[in-house]
Amino acid sequence: MAARLDALDRKILAQLQEDASQSLDEIAGKVGSSKTPVWNRIRKLREAGVIRRQTVLLDAEALGIDACFFVLIRTSEHEAAWQRAFLKALRERPEVMEAHRLAGDIDYILKVRVANARAYDAFYQALISEVKIHNVTALLSMEEIKSTTILPV
Repeated sequence: MAARLDALDRKILAQLQEDASQSLDEIAGKVGSSKTPVWNRIRKLREAGVIRRQTVLLDAEALGIDACFFVLIRTSEHEAAWQRAFLKALRERPEVMEAHRLAGDIDYILKVRVANARAYDAFYQALISEVKIHNVTALLSMEEIKSTTILPV
């Protein structure tokens, strides 16, 4: 169920999404409030699970992780044991940035970040050695046009 947010909550969330390292004074000034009410709202938003965690965004290319693959997976396996093994394999792979179960012809889509095609092949070989997969299609992203973690609040 969606949390009830007022305009001030939304302004605070927008500021945190833009730069969570801002001081409470900076956020308060930008949202038209004072430090204590902003802090109380942030605490309540955390308690309500609206704010899950704070983290740092790294530049993949600056770290030499230049290749982004979107991996389309079809499976002929739909048993609970296979799904548990598959999800475990995905969660244990740091290269998997996102994983989604889909409706339609494709069962899963993964966003995989690796250094290059050779690193992707190593990822692929390891994955198929752990779980049976009917069909895998890997699409190399030629250019990242938009990438954001900011939700429209």
